[in-house]
Amino acid sequence: MSQTQSNAYIIEIHDRAAGIITRDERGFRFFSSERLFDSLEGRQFRSAREAERAARAVFSGRTRRASSHFFAN
Repeated sequence: MSQTQSNAYIIEIHDRAAGIITRDERGFRFFSSERLFDSLEGRQFRSAREAERAARAVFSGRTRRASSHFFAN
């Protein structure tokens, strides 16, 4: 019995679809599904986990900026 790995994965951050990654010969390429994650569009990652960490960092940066803006007013 052989196992095949998927060539595409959905990355979700807090129940939001950040985007999909597709496998190619160099790793995984990110395709944004939400404007917040557009900064990752087309970026190449070595692993699916690395792409997920990058999406989480984008999301965390946005929530930090939003809360600091809220408290600044």
